[in-house]
Amino acid sequence: MTMTKEKLSNRQKLILELVLREYVTTALPVGSRALSQSYDLGVSSATVRNEMAFLEELGYLTHPHTSAGRIPTDQGYRYYVEQLMGEVTLPLTEQRMIQHQFHQVRQGMEQWIKLAAAVLAHTARSAALITAPRMVESRFKHIELIHVHGLGALLVLVTQAGVVRQEALTLMRPLSQASLSRTARRLNDNFSGLTAREINTLASQLSPFESEIVAVVQSILNELDKQGGREVYRFGASNVLSQPEFATGDLGQQFLALFERGTYLDQNLLQLLDVETSGEVRVIIGTEGLWEELLDLSFVLSRYGVNGIATGTLGVLGPTRMSYERAVSAVRYVSELLSNLIYEWHGLQD
Repeated sequence: MTMTKEKLSNRQKLILELVLREYVTTALPVGSRALSQSYDLGVSSATVRNEMAFLEELGYLTHPHTSAGRIPTDQGYRYYVEQLMGEVTLPLTEQRMIQHQFHQVRQGMEQWIKLAAAVLAHTARSAALITAPRMVESRFKHIELIHVHGLGALLVLVTQAGVVRQEALTLMRPLSQASLSRTARRLNDNFSGLTAREINTLASQLSPFESEIVAVVQSILNELDKQGGREVYRFGASNVLSQPEFATGDLGQQFLALFERGTYLDQNLLQLLDVETSGEVRVIIGTEGLWEELLDLSFVLSRYGVNGIATGTLGVLGPTRMSYERAVSAVRYVSELLSNLIYEWHGLQD
């Protein structure tokens, strides 16, 4: 949602920005006298008061009840995000710390997504949601065949999207681990990167035992393709519930029910982004979302992944009184990081 630029003077822009920053920090209405005392604006508090009144007339500020102080409106936050905030990035020290955290976890998409949700929530100090990456068609990455006992074996399939599935097998005759490993290597060499449909075209070249294994693989891939939903990882509800707006009354319980229940929020999350390029960040503030359940909340969202290969959506959810610099920079950085991991996971740098 893009707004037309208002002709604000530099002083009016500065006052709007300072009111917003003070309110984000304190959660208290900001008065002209307090603003004049805290910042060297070079004008009297009366002048500041007049400028704040003008900003209120334009719809950027409002004053709750009979309070002399003012707080930003959704329109004020929007003006700040589009006209005043500028390009924001996470400090290099935080980027390095996040990179280190990802290097510490076991390589795998599920582990990366869970960590990304925790990192997003902590960095943006909000609640985080991330959809698992989804491919147009599930593609075989590799399998492992593990001898268990006697005629028992375990098939472990990893798709190129990082999905891991296991299937217990009952063999027709006992096979050694060395024999199972050789079979797995041959199938990995022949089918890496292929869909279930593409694997089927090559199935006639297989031995009877290999055909049995491939049939199980195809069944798993087909089942993954049939799944219409997409798992959503969530983290950090306590970051929102600790904010003053949600500490008392029913708002906190309403948010928790919305966040934990999942279905309503997940469906909207999957539909919110209409951009196709990974890394673009979309900010939806309060009433702009047009959903009654989210009127007191803001979304900061981005798509991640590699178009045509695997993509997902990630974002943070918090009160409209959020630090948009932190939220936008955190979402952008984690989106880029996950996109790079998916790029490398699929061997696109080879």
